[in-house]
Amino acid sequence: VYDYPTIDALAAHLSGDAPTTAGPSRAASAEPIAIVGIGCRFPGARGPEAFWNLLREGVDAVAPVPQGRWRDDLYHPEPGTRGRHYSPRGGFLDAVDSFDAGFFDISPNEADRMDPQQRILLETTWEAFEDAGIAMSSLAGTDTGVFVGVSTSDYRALQFGSPEWLDHHAGTGNAASIAANRISYLFDLQGPSLAVDTACSSSLLAVHLASESLRQGDCGVAVAGGVNLMLTPDLTVAFSQARMLSPESKCKAFDAAADGYVRGEGCGMVVLKRLSDAVRDGDPIVAVIRASAVNQDGRTNGLTAPNGVSQQRVIRQALSRAGVDPLAVQYVEAHGTGTPLGDPIEMHAIRAVYGEGRRADQPLYVGSVKTNIGHLEAAAGVASLVKTAMALRARTVVPHLHFSQWNPEIALDGAPIDVPRAEIAWPGTTSPMAAVSAFGFGGTNVHVVLEAAPASQALVEDHSPVETAARVVPLLLSARTPAAL
Repeated sequence: VYDYPTIDALAAHLSGDAPTTAGPSRAASAEPIAIVGIGCRFPGARGPEAFWNLLREGVDAVAPVPQGRWRDDLYHPEPGTRGRHYSPRGGFLDAVDSFDAGFFDISPNEADRMDPQQRILLETTWEAFEDAGIAMSSLAGTDTGVFVGVSTSDYRALQFGSPEWLDHHAGTGNAASIAANRISYLFDLQGPSLAVDTACSSSLLAVHLASESLRQGDCGVAVAGGVNLMLTPDLTVAFSQARMLSPESKCKAFDAAADGYVRGEGCGMVVLKRLSDAVRDGDPIVAVIRASAVNQDGRTNGLTAPNGVSQQRVIRQALSRAGVDPLAVQYVEAHGTGTPLGDPIEMHAIRAVYGEGRRADQPLYVGSVKTNIGHLEAAAGVASLVKTAMALRARTVVPHLHFSQWNPEIALDGAPIDVPRAEIAWPGTTSPMAAVSAFGFGGTNVHVVLEAAPASQALVEDHSPVETAARVVPLLLSARTPAAL
């Protein structure tokens, strides 16, 4: 927090003989971060508005594997069958092979060698800045940062399995680092640019790192999120052998019938600014990140076994950094995969931190977007973040699907914690607050504390009639080039 030019200066401060000097203040290092733009492609929903409608309507977007996506001879209903998977459904995107290379000034040959994850990241990043009302050209040459969570590379496996296909674009087209660096290169963004892989917590960790980078002054604007595409059945087969997946292809988080998760794909990117900068610039603030934290499980009963104590610790650390009492939080968007082992451990950590001392008139709701769209793995955290940010903006808690009764291993000990089975108004408060968790299956945990945008800066969804008879309003049209316009 503090920076001293010499040991003597530090000693003088500790002895009380000198005033605090250079370095970011505690206030600056703890400044909230505003979410000012969202771009997303999730199963059953292209764009934030479509995604919000899907959530409000309680849609389960899990569907059969798209025709022609995978080999169709690897399915076998019996779990554990060697070389086969037992999960015929998932959360899939449409037309992942489609890309307007010319829009991004990329040659067709190079685009053909680019992992579709890189392609969809470019499109979703552009859409996020559009949503924020920021022209990409205005960011050229600035210290704008790019932080991307990406974990798998099915397209690399497809290409590198046939060496005769490889050309000079195959290396950059399938490198995880280039998933972030290409965005920086194409738009001339000169701030930090990095890819993050902590499996299921990758994209939320990317948001955490972007927020910290903004607070430290490494960048003035940041775009962060993650992507996950399932272009081969290989990991589905591997996870089937580990019995991680739901035979019913339903994510039944926290339910007595929970039997594993269903894989999903998608991409989400959010544009971030320091709150003071967003207010100064008049940006449409969706929600505010008060603070976040990251830690690791360390040695547990197994490499993929979660650690409830570590989960409690990361939650408490995020709340402490935010200066927020756990009882001030009304909603937690859980990691909530729907596994018999993970669900009780996570809920007990939530109860221990958020349930302690909570009265009946202070209910805490817990939900998981995975019940709608499946587990997006590297993009799961940002999907949870987008859902929660939009819920705060709308002051609405959306339904949690596939829930009938609590897993008998979950002991709430009388704490007023429940899952929302229908859309409800945000629990009565003038200060809506929420939190989001993402846990990597290798043990990296991330927790983010959010609050609603300041009332004077919020992007208000007002559908009331507007009197327009006495005035003329402009209709704005924009396009990438004059010919396109």
